[in-house]
Amino acid sequence: MRKIIFLLPLICCFLLQSCLKDKITKTYTIYSPVYKSKTEVYANIKSNAPRNISSPGKLFLYGNYIFLNETDKGIHVIDNSNPSNPVVKAFIDIPGNLDIAVKGNTLYADLYTDMVVVDITNPQQARFVKYEADVFPMRNYTNGFIADSSRVIVDWIKKDTTIDVRSQYYRYDVIALSSSQSGIGAGGFSSSPTTGIAGSMARFSIVNDYLYAVNNQNLAAYNISNRENPQRSSNQNVGWGIETIYPFSGKLFIGSTNGMFIYDIANPGAPVRLSALAHFRACDPVIADNNYAYVTLRGGNRCGTNTNQLDVVNVTNLQAPFIVRTYPLTGPYGLTKDNNLLFVCDGTAGLNVYDATDPLNLTLKKVITGIETYDAIAWGNNLLVVAKDGLYQYDYSNQNNIVQRSKLSVTK
Repeated sequence: MRKIIFLLPLICCFLLQSCLKDKITKTYTIYSPVYKSKTEVYANIKSNAPRNISSPGKLFLYGNYIFLNETDKGIHVIDNSNPSNPVVKAFIDIPGNLDIAVKGNTLYADLYTDMVVVDITNPQQARFVKYEADVFPMRNYTNGFIADSSRVIVDWIKKDTTIDVRSQYYRYDVIALSSSQSGIGAGGFSSSPTTGIAGSMARFSIVNDYLYAVNNQNLAAYNISNRENPQRSSNQNVGWGIETIYPFSGKLFIGSTNGMFIYDIANPGAPVRLSALAHFRACDPVIADNNYAYVTLRGGNRCGTNTNQLDVVNVTNLQAPFIVRTYPLTGPYGLTKDNNLLFVCDGTAGLNVYDATDPLNLTLKKVITGIETYDAIAWGNNLLVVAKDGLYQYDYSNQNNIVQRSKLSVTK
C-alpha cells in the first residue's frame, strides 16, 4: 500500500507534463493608444496640409466646399467649385472626429466626447476657437479600456500578439480584438446650397440659431446665435440606441436602433416629443419629405436582427406615424432625396435610385453597383456618395442617364 501511495504523485506529475506539451494559443490584434496633451491637440486644430483619404466617413456640404470626415482623424476640406474636378485643399486635425456641422463661418465637430468650435471664415485657414465638454458622454471603448482623460488619443499602434490561453491576462491600457475582428469599433458651383446640408448618418443638425446633437440616449439643444460660443439650453433623454438626427419643416426626426422619434422645435431651445414609431432592432437612419419619412433598417452585428429594408412612413399626423410600405434591401446605410428621386446606400450592393413620385409604389430606376456605399447628399442635380473606396459625384440632371462626374479615391 505504501508503494502505491508513493507512486501516485509521480504518475500525476508525468501526466501533467504530457498535457503541458500541448499549448493552447490565441492571436489578438492589440491596439495601444498614442496620446498627446490637450494643449498640443487644440493648437493643431487648423487647416494643415492635405492628406490622403483613407477611411471616409460622414460629410457636410456647404457652399462650394465639401467637409469630409476621415474617421477618428479629422476633416478633409474639399473645394467643389467644379464637381467634375474636386480638389482637396486642407486637412483639419481633430482626433476622434466623426460628425460635422456648419453655420456661417463656424464649423462644429466632435472630438471624442467633446464638441469643438472652429472658425472657417477661410476654410483653407481654419482655426480652433473653443471646446464644449461631454456633448457625447456615452462614447466609449470595448474590452474595458478606459482612456486617460487628461490627454487625447491621436493614433493607435497596431500589433498582432499570440498568447498562451492558460496564462492569459488582461491590460486596461490597450484594446485587444480577436483575429476574427477588424478595426477599433467603438468627411463657383451655381447650384450650391445657401445653408449647409448634412448626410442622413449625422448626429448634428442645425436649424436657424440652434444646433441639435444626439448621443446614445440624449438630445441636446445649443443656442448658437453667438456662433463661436454655443450655450446649451436643454438636454433630455430620448431613449436608447440613438444614432441619427434629421431636420424637416420645424421637426426633428431621430433614428435609433429600436425606433423613430419625432420632436417639435416650435420652442427651439426645448424640443418636445410628438411621437415614436417602434421597429425591429436595427440600425436606423431616417429622412423626411412632405407627408412621408423614409427609414432604412440594417440588421446584423451590433444592430440586432437580420432585418434589411426600407420603410416608408406616413407622417401626415405627426403624433401617429405608421408604416405604409416596406421594400427589401441588402444592407442599407444612409439615404437622400431630391424632388422625386430617392437615393439609398445599400452597402455592398451599391446605390439604389428610386422614382419616389408615388411613395406607396417606389420604382427602382437604377442600381449603381461595384461600390460599397455609406452615405449620400443630393442637391442641385449633383449627388455626393461616400463609399468605402472614395467620394463619388454623379450628375442626375437626366434621370434616365445618371453619370459619374468624379471620384476622390481612398489611398491607404
